[in-house]
Amino acid sequence: MKTPKLTLVGAGPGDPELISLKGIKALSQADVVLYDALVNADLLDYAPADSIKVFVGKRLGKCEYAQKDINDLIVYYALHHGHVVRLKGGDPFVFGRGYEEITHARGFHIETQVVPGISSCIAVPELQHIPLTCRGVNESFWVLTGTTMNHELSKDIHLAAQTSATLVILMGMKNLRQIAGIFHACGKAQTPVAIIQQGTWAEEKIAVSTMDNIADLAQEQGLSNPAVIVIGEIVSLHPQFVREEVARKFA
Repeated sequence: MKTPKLTLVGAGPGDPELISLKGIKALSQADVVLYDALVNADLLDYAPADSIKVFVGKRLGKCEYAQKDINDLIVYYALHHGHVVRLKGGDPFVFGRGYEEITHARGFHIETQVVPGISSCIAVPELQHIPLTCRGVNESFWVLTGTTMNHELSKDIHLAAQTSATLVILMGMKNLRQIAGIFHACGKAQTPVAIIQQGTWAEEKIAVSTMDNIADLAQEQGLSNPAVIVIGEIVSLHPQFVREEVARKFA
């Protein structure tokens, strides 16, 4: 009998080269891989050919498995097959429900390990040359979810909009107009904002504007989840924002 084990592995934001060496090592030792929709399928090649590979993600708003079912699958496969690698997009502890999964496994006395991943909240803006912090521009950044577990807009966004911090919002496209309305009510309609869809993937798209028209621009360009929304003066450093500002001044 193999020792039951769970390893949570952060797969990074999409580009398969952004996974860690430790993550690849864990995959190479997997008996079972449970992977999400935002995981690049190329990473499955690092797992043994005879390992069991199970898709447990969400596509087009449809879940293959509810979270409770995923928790139960982890325990089942660990107890019956040995080493389960739970491959999650980004970092497993950043809006990834990783803590729920590892706690459930521990309840069955299953050995657990976490391999951190590069979170999209940092990597996606960075690869678009948008720094989350820059001297003289901002002093902090906040990472927020745009949709709570009750499918509502997080109340933290109302508070965050009153600060000078850079805001990085994940899972927020559904509530983009509502978010823009919050900034407008705070007198920040001209705040720079960027939407980066499918960051680090070949299909990556970006829209850069200000809060007063970002919702219309996103609709025109057909932008939707998965996307990272970056809000704050830091976005004005993006080359595309600079070009558009110059064009508006001389229009």
